[in-house]
Amino acid sequence: MENGHKFQEVSNPKYDCLLFDIDDTLYPLSSGISAQTAKNIEEYMLQKLGMEAATVPELCYSLYKTYGTTMAGLRAIGYDFDYNDFHSFVHGRLPYNLLKPDPVLKGILQSLPFRKVLFTNADMGHASRVLKRLGLEDCFERIISFDTLNSSDSIIPSNEKVGSEIFDFCEYTRRPDSDTVLPKTPVVCKPFEDAFEKAFKLADIDPQRTLFFDDSIRNLQTANRLGLHTVAVGTSVRSTGVDHALESIHNIREAFPELWEVDEKHEIVNYKVAIETTVKA
Repeated sequence: MENGHKFQEVSNPKYDCLLFDIDDTLYPLSSGISAQTAKNIEEYMLQKLGMEAATVPELCYSLYKTYGTTMAGLRAIGYDFDYNDFHSFVHGRLPYNLLKPDPVLKGILQSLPFRKVLFTNADMGHASRVLKRLGLEDCFERIISFDTLNSSDSIIPSNEKVGSEIFDFCEYTRRPDSDTVLPKTPVVCKPFEDAFEKAFKLADIDPQRTLFFDDSIRNLQTANRLGLHTVAVGTSVRSTGVDHALESIHNIREAFPELWEVDEKHEIVNYKVAIETTVKA
């Protein structure tokens, strides 16, 4: 009876899935990739969308803060562009050589006895290039990206206008007490609940038994509301609505030794069961 109880306890661990963001989570913000991404987005707004240089930096940041990604915000306020062209311009020119193989993280991930899934707002091409540079291509079960969140049957095609004219978002931010209603974006992305719920469905994830790693506090707070156990990466400060904080993704083993204990206990139980079966035979 005692062994049976132990086996029941081991076979039902607290988590059955580890969900990871990619950018500034699997590698540090100090790499410079995110700064270059922001620069490329601003250049896209200037060169491809014809915006005034003086308004671009503020608008780029404000749309990101409001809509989760600048792309989602641009589509919301009425700009029409091809998604592949945007990703090619923004991510296709990134200095991926700034990222180096991370054998320490690879060893950590490969030793974790759980399903591991990636969840990013970036496109699949960017996600794949980052994983290749880090040497982590074989560490995850699947990638949920912009492409999977925004399949052709769930997004307004990029050749259709969201609105009849460009919404003056800068004017809106200057008048925060205005009764004006913000336009919605057709893009599905974090930190909004519909993105998480779609990810759960796509990857068969039980949020109550999932540990989620991300550098964005907004993403983590949404995840927390939906029942996930949350870990802020890149900070030692635990914010409201976040369960844990890690200065680096490399600190997983020190912060969550119980993740490995599950596997060790399982091996011990299996060993005891094997011995008892042999003895009885």
